[in-house]
Amino acid sequence: MKKNELRRREVLRHLVEEYIEHQEAVSSKQICQKYLSDCSSATIRIDLNILEKEDMIYQPHTSAGRIPTIKGYREYLSMLQPEIEGGFYQENELLRNLLVQYYRDTPMALHYIMQVLAKETDQLSFVAEPQISYGYLEKLEVFHISARKLLFVVSLDSGLDKTVILNSDNEINPRQLKIIVRHINEELVGLRIYDIQNKYLHEIQNKIGRESVLFQNFLEGLHHALSQISGYYIHFDGSMKFLEQPEFDERRSILNFLGFIQRQDNLINLMKRHESKKDYSILMGEELVRPELIEYAMIFARYEIYGVPGYLGIVGPVRMNFQKNIPLVRDFARTITETTKKGMMVKQNVRN
Repeated sequence: MKKNELRRREVLRHLVEEYIEHQEAVSSKQICQKYLSDCSSATIRIDLNILEKEDMIYQPHTSAGRIPTIKGYREYLSMLQPEIEGGFYQENELLRNLLVQYYRDTPMALHYIMQVLAKETDQLSFVAEPQISYGYLEKLEVFHISARKLLFVVSLDSGLDKTVILNSDNEINPRQLKIIVRHINEELVGLRIYDIQNKYLHEIQNKIGRESVLFQNFLEGLHHALSQISGYYIHFDGSMKFLEQPEFDERRSILNFLGFIQRQDNLINLMKRHESKKDYSILMGEELVRPELIEYAMIFARYEIYGVPGYLGIVGPVRMNFQKNIPLVRDFARTITETTKKGMMVKQNVRN
């Protein structure tokens, strides 16, 4: 790469980092005085003009400084790769301890990890609970809520419990329910939820035929219960500092952002569609689909708990500290996956 091209990359990097820190348009004079004192302000102005023609930066007002475009941010991220690869979260032991301490309560462990991520990044953190269809059944419990209403509790070997309340077409007494649930556990414990839904329940139904209408109805209810709890569910956590960012000064900006995070199906589809082969993924600009979200970005990573996949990450202004936040998201997901591999996690005595 030629000398002037290398310098322009430096100019772009300094401009992006200056804008991230101060959220003010950056001038050639600032870059010259603060970062490239061996270059003249005129030289930097020429570089800025070229970068603007390349759609890396733009000038919001006449005679104002420049701010980065989405294309400029992406170029900046490519320059950050060495630092991102070399960066790491120094408190991984804290995450491991949370996972070990709550090894039988996965949602609680993920909740605390999400809080740590929000605090470390000053952005809105999220966790998409593990997709239980990939998990293995450890135990099924079913309780009466009323004569025709049942509470299903599905426990996975990962420590994740899911519950759902369903209406029953037929009354089933406690003794009958106990016998049916015991039989189901004997047949299905240790099998993957997806296989139970799509194979084993049908096999059991064919085996018993239409002899037991009560049993058939229960199996249909169980299939319905598993279908209801098999999707991802996203939890969010953020501090007041997150809302103090200038991007949320206007009511419209807050409403646009809230509308975005409330559409959980869209978020899940975005992550599935754009999940990269790297240990993390970044969405910004047109990738977030809606034009009013142009100023926002999402960093996320896939994790696994005993082979059951989920997602975690942060959402916030595109003007965020990528150099710090990307390794955090990557390492949080990596630590969850590595700590919860089968045979890896051993519960320890936790002293008060």
